[in-house]
Amino acid sequence: MSDVSAHSTLLWWKEIYRHQATEVWLGFVLLLACVGLSFSTEQFFTLTNLFDLLNASSINLIFAVGLLVVLIAGGIDISFAVGASVVQYLVATTIIDLGGGSWAMGVTLSALVGIALGAINAALIHHFRIISIVVTIATFNAFFGLLMFFTRGVSIYNLPDWWTDRVIIFEHEMPNGSWAELTLPVVVMAICVFATWILVRHTNIGRQLYAFGNNPEGARRIGINIGAMQYIAFGWMGMMAGIAGLMQVNYAQEVVPNAMYGRELDVLAAVVLGGARLGGGRGTVLGCILGVMLVAVTQNGLNLLGVSPYAFKMVVGIVILVAISVSNIDWSSISFGNRKDLAKGGAHE
Repeated sequence: MSDVSAHSTLLWWKEIYRHQATEVWLGFVLLLACVGLSFSTEQFFTLTNLFDLLNASSINLIFAVGLLVVLIAGGIDISFAVGASVVQYLVATTIIDLGGGSWAMGVTLSALVGIALGAINAALIHHFRIISIVVTIATFNAFFGLLMFFTRGVSIYNLPDWWTDRVIIFEHEMPNGSWAELTLPVVVMAICVFATWILVRHTNIGRQLYAFGNNPEGARRIGINIGAMQYIAFGWMGMMAGIAGLMQVNYAQEVVPNAMYGRELDVLAAVVLGGARLGGGRGTVLGCILGVMLVAVTQNGLNLLGVSPYAFKMVVGIVILVAISVSNIDWSSISFGNRKDLAKGGAHE
């Protein structure tokens, strides 16, 4: 009985590895990184640092699940971080003009403005047949240029209390008198992650996004609305960017026009590291989470070790380069190939 149980367990693990090889390896690397940093610096494996790490990573995780949907659909978006800054300014000025607003108004406005910005990208890509990276490079520069022109680079500090008040979800007093705190962005991030998981794994739209990303022409032939897929993917990205912008203001307690500038490559590196294929048709929410956390842990560890922040940018560049190089390799088939073929090869020898 124990042999049968052990064999069943082995088959179960092989099946998991076959379908989620990237996630398994990434989880293993993340675990090794955490263990290594725990021995390298005593500051890393503390509740305060881990909570701070999660609070700070929440914004990138919200961005990441939005970008995941775009990558699954075969697109790419590098304008989302600047788009989030545009959302911040438009929502902040609107709410101030209306006399203060509320969380409900803030979330609604942020989502709607974000969706509108995403729809601009989708319209250019679908109706003018321009590849997504070219479109989003253009909108990245257009959004940022317009933002800096109209705001003159001036930050907004006089924000409503509901937006800037620190909402603590969980707190624990440390022996040294400091507090380890989990804040509102973590909860919002969890909701966004769950919503994205439902979308891509448990809806017909999600299945169509995978099919479209894997084979656009084949998807069109079986009746999938190609235009709708573009609008859904980039609209979801825009909505996540808007919500992330709202949460970033709550975290930083100010609106700064260039605060998000440069985050797009960090998030892109994390998502492709998590297994999303730049060619489309592949990617999971779990891999996305692991990728973001590995990048965050790497950055946090380098900071604690006193390494130059430029080293982190180098790591991000290497990750993107490697991800592009190996994105089409099926690691599961290499690790667990067809045993019959191997047996035949051995027999011929």
